[in-house]
Formats: sequence, structure tokens, C-alpha cells
Amino acid sequence: MNPYDPQELKTALGRLGFRFSKGLGQNFLISQETAREIAGQAADDPQTGILEIGPGPGSLTVQLAPLYEHIVCVELDGTLLPLLEENLAGAGNVRIISGDILKMDLPALVRDEFGGSKPAVCSNLPYSITTPVLTALLRSGCFQRITVMVQKEVAGRICASPGGKDYGSFTVLCRYYADCEILFDVAPACFLPQPKVTSSVIRLTPHPKPAEVENEKAFFRVVRAAFGQRRKTLLNALSAGLAETHTKEEVLDAIRICGFPEDIRGERLRLEDFAALAKALFPAGED
Repeated sequence: MNPYDPQELKTALGRLGFRFSKGLGQNFLISQETAREIAGQAADDPQTGILEIGPGPGSLTVQLAPLYEHIVCVELDGTLLPLLEENLAGAGNVRIISGDILKMDLPALVRDEFGGSKPAVCSNLPYSITTPVLTALLRSGCFQRITVMVQKEVAGRICASPGGKDYGSFTVLCRYYADCEILFDVAPACFLPQPKVTSSVIRLTPHPKPAEVENEKAFFRVVRAAFGQRRKTLLNALSAGLAETHTKEEVLDAIRICGFPEDIRGERLRLEDFAALAKALFPAGED
């Protein structure tokens, strides 16, 4: 079955009794050129193992299989497994796992499937799980590169620069763990069914170790509080978000210690600024 032919795909899915699920964010890639381009970006070394999340009928997988030594696909929708197996029948280097990636022990999965080496991730991520999946992948520290397709709006938030309207707590989290870049956009016509939004392929390259902060828990508390009420100044946002542990005067003192203007807003701060602020607010490892 040709996964890039909309009519063939519809017929095959109908044969399985498959119904598209909005909850699972199922929009299958039907552009062979796009699938080939994404697969080529997954890794530099053909011996790199690849983890694919949500392969669907396998339109990306069939492009990955000739390029890399070992592919592991994790698919939640069991209805799709027969079609995925059919499309990958000749690919002996692909292993299909039925399951929910958000419920899996990622370090254990990598250890068992990739022999302890650091694989890469390459996926057309279901839109509905983009944030939790990327968070889990980055925090696991198990991957050398993460190349995924997401909504263009989400890609803009992940790769935003300080000071812009898209810059937020998720931006800081991603930058804490990785370098982030947008590779190219993908039009709605490249999918079945067509989403209402444009997509973007992004690449996250994890740092050898996360950014250096003295207290990671305190750092993320400060970041969440700073963006919890975006329209407020940093002083007022932190005073509200850290009210259980800090007075407004203590927050103001910390802002002054860091040399920030008293009327600055959280979206103006770089990662290292948040690290300095967390240190000033939570000295000596307090959290």
C-alpha cells in the first residue's frame, strides 16, 4: 500500500475500521518528499538508532528504514498496527511497539532497545501531546537529537527569543536542555486529513548536560511564576507566584540584586537571568 496516496490510504484505513481521532491528534503525512526530508534530518550517522513516536501508517518510517541501522516505533492506536506492519514488511531493522510513550520509562526503553547508546528521535508528533512528550524526552537525557514536526505556532514558542510575545516558560525549559531551531514549514495539504494550521519541523540538540543552575527546582519555580501572569511586571508576577515563600519586598530586593529594572517583565529575561534571579531568591539551596 502506498502511504502517500490519499485514496489508497483511505481504502486501507477503511478496511481496518479505522476512524481518525482528534484526541490522538492523528494527521497522517502523505507527502513523500516531506517525509524523505524529515528522515534525512534525523541523524548524521547511519548507525544511529531512531525512536519514532506515533508512526501511524508508516509514511515517515519507510523513509527512515533505509537510512538508519535500527528503528523503534511506538504506536498507541492498535487499529493501525496491521497497516504499519504491512507497509514495513520488508524492513527487518524496524521494531514496532504498541503502547503509550507518555507512560513508558524512557531510560529503560533506550537501554533495552538501543543497547545503552544515545538514539535520536524523529517523529510527526501528535499535536495533542507535543508539550508533555518533548518535556519527557528532554528531561530523560537519553537522546542526542530530537527532530519532530509540530504546529508552527508551537515551534515559534519553542524557538522564540527573549522579548517576543511567543517567549514563555516552555521556551525556557527547552533552552535549558537543548539548542532549538526551526528547519522548515509543512503545508496542511501534506496531511490526511488536512489540519487547519501549518506545521513546522524543528530540531532540538540536547546539551551534553543541562544549563548550569545552582538549584533546578528553584529555577523552574521562578520561571513558572514569572510567566504565570504575563501582563504583569516581573515584580508583581513573582510576588503572586511566590507568595507562600516571599514577600513583595524580598522579590524586589532580588530583582535589584540582579540589576534588573524594577518594571521589567519576565519575557525580557534570558535563561542566565532566570538562573541569577533564582539564586538571589533561593540562596543556599533553598527551594
